[in-house]
Formats: sequence, C-alpha cells, structure tokens
Amino acid sequence: MEHARYMNLAIEMAKQTPGQTAPNPKVGAVVVKNGEIVGLGAHLKAGEGHAEVHALQMAGDNAKGATMYVTLEPCSHHGKTPPCADLVIERGIQTIYIATTDPNPLVAGRGIKRLKQAGLDVNVGLNEQSAVALNPIFNHFMRTNLPFVTLKSASSMDGKIATKTGHSKWITGPEARLDVHRYRHEHDAILVGIDTIIKDDPSLTTRLPSGGKNPIRLVMDTHLRIPKQSKVLNDRESPTWIITGNQVSGTEIQAFQNDHVRILKMPEEKISIHALLERLAQERITSIFIEGGGTIHASFIKEKAFQQIVTYLAPMLIGGQSSPSLIGGEGIERISDAMELEMISYEKIGKDLKIVSIPKGRS
Repeated sequence: MEHARYMNLAIEMAKQTPGQTAPNPKVGAVVVKNGEIVGLGAHLKAGEGHAEVHALQMAGDNAKGATMYVTLEPCSHHGKTPPCADLVIERGIQTIYIATTDPNPLVAGRGIKRLKQAGLDVNVGLNEQSAVALNPIFNHFMRTNLPFVTLKSASSMDGKIATKTGHSKWITGPEARLDVHRYRHEHDAILVGIDTIIKDDPSLTTRLPSGGKNPIRLVMDTHLRIPKQSKVLNDRESPTWIITGNQVSGTEIQAFQNDHVRILKMPEEKISIHALLERLAQERITSIFIEGGGTIHASFIKEKAFQQIVTYLAPMLIGGQSSPSLIGGEGIERISDAMELEMISYEKIGKDLKIVSIPKGRS
C-alpha cells in the first residue's frame, strides 16, 4: 500500500534524530504529488523548524494540491515556532495522513480540527503504533508531567555489581559500555548517588565515536558531601545539579554554586523521589538515565518511579554475601510483593546479554 510506504519513510526519518529534539518529539514528514516524493523533512532540534516546515520548504510550489504524510499531528499553537497546521493550510496541501494525535494538551486534536475546518482531507491512524513507539519519553512526559526514568544496571550473572572489595571495572565488555553511552546521549539527564562520585569520580559524559550530547549531571547528595575536586564540578563538560536535603545551609550552597553547578535544595530532610521528579519536570527535564548503585536503584524501585530498566548481564560469577547487588535496600518479605517485569527485548551485545524490561501491566 503506497500510503503506508510513505508513512514508513516519515517514521524512518524521525528515527534518525535520537536525543536531538527534547523536549520536543521526534517527527518526520513526506510530501507526495502525482506519485512522486517532492518534500522530505524531520524535526532536528527544539526551537528550529518542525518536520512539516522542512518538507514544505523542499516541496516549494509542488505543495499545492499535494498529499502530506506526517508522524504526529501538526501543532496548532504558537511556541518557539509558528503553528504547523496553519502552514500546511497556507501552502495548499489537499490531503494529509497523520499517524497519531499529539498528547500535548496545547495541541490534542486542535491541529486536526483546524485542518478539517480548512477543507483538507484528513486521515488519522495510519501506522499509528509505529509512530507512537517513536516517542516514549515525550508521550510519558505529556501524559504525566513527570520525566521518563530509565534504570541501568550492569552485573554478573548472579546479580553482583562489584566484588566484596568494591572492584567493578569492568564487569561488562566494551560493546555494552558503548551502548550505555547511546542512552546517555538520548536522555536529558543522568543521575547517580554521592557514593558513586566519591568512589569512582566519574565524568558522566557521552563518549561516542561520532560525539554526542552530554546529559545534565544530577547527583543525589543529601548532606552536600561532594568533594570539591570532583570531575563533575570542574570539567565544565555539562551542567551539574546537586540535589540536597533541607539541612544544607545557604553558606554551604554558596561555596559550590557557579555558572555550571547548581544546588537543588529539596524541602525535606530525606529526599522524596516523587518530589524530585516533580521538581525536575518543572526544570523541563523530560528524561533521566539512572546509573546509580544499589541504593539509588532501590529508592526508585520502591517508589515505582521508573518506566524501563536496561540490564546488562556479563557471563561471569562473583559471589559473596558482602559483594554489592544491583538492587540494595532492605528488600521484600514475600515473593508476592515482588515487582514483576515484562521483557520487551533482549539481545547479545559483545559477550554480554542486554535485556530491556518495563513494569508489568504498564505500557
């Protein structure tokens, strides 16, 4: 079916921009006239032209009387750019196929309504499932007004993340570690606990062969214990936000804050995960990649405050009751209390096994 083929092309173009468009969604658009593709476009970066704009610019005068295929409902509101629905109407598109409606409350069907009122032949739902799958982060943020949280763990086959002495480099192979950097590139922020900073002094940057976007670095540090020589405070590779409890004084905060380091002082003594996510959402953080240790993971799992968990299992056994596990805390008393997961994908990466799971019953 030709319509499906053109929409698939729009979807494939949108897939090529992971990590680039936040807080906006990934979107692709194709303009077709007399059986020929006359315009192609993808949204590349927030604040720049949307996919429809690029496709219509390429189409030029050929847009009049043409058919457009777009993966997401054209916007109908003034943001950093003018409404795409108005531009589609103005350029004379006759028929439009829209894969899925926009969950953004500022759009949410208004773009479709405007196109219909202008007399366009509007068709909604073509390849909808594939189009929805393009933007799990955007869709979650719009639906809940909370960041999409990915937990990452790398462990031995018996669930250990380090030896009894704390040695952990490297449990997984280079291919798995490279895959982790792709996730860093695709998320707005990366979060670790203060123990990780003190023990490993990581940079928490994205190191891909072709470069990549560095996420904002978030450090859970209730009592502001972070060493002043830490890389995340001094390398200026990306902003660093330190999250503290309410007992930290203004004098202590002033000693750390500068143009690339912020202190986010939470209102409670013990940091609430839900309150933290709400605060980060207010800062327009739409996604968080969590690379903390067992304690951080346990906190988010206890609050059911994650949308997916990416697990890398290395073909080795570490053993030992004192060797740290990928999830810390006190644990549960009964199997019936365990959080069930649904595996949505698994693959071998180098020598390791990668499993992506979501909480069971959650889509």
